[in-house]
Amino acid sequence: MSKSKWVALIGGAVVVVFVAFVLVLFLVKALWAWTVPDLFPGAVEQKLVAEQISWFTAMKLALFVAILSGLGHASFKLQKGDFKVQTGKQE
Repeated sequence: MSKSKWVALIGGAVVVVFVAFVLVLFLVKALWAWTVPDLFPGAVEQKLVAEQISWFTAMKLALFVAILSGLGHASFKLQKGDFKVQTGKQE
């Protein structure tokens, strides 16, 4: 593959990752604004829970959920016995 194709491929991958990242942040913000005030109206009125969250808070929340999801997936694989550690040594 030529160098220009690699650059185009990497550039396209960066754009796709960035668009997915922004989409996830938008979804987290929208779902928060849609669900939290209905689930916790008293807490929102008393300012115990934020009615809207910032983009940075949405990023932190998305990262937290991703980490929990990854840990849950690894735990599930460990319980099934499918979890294998790669050591780099071949037998």
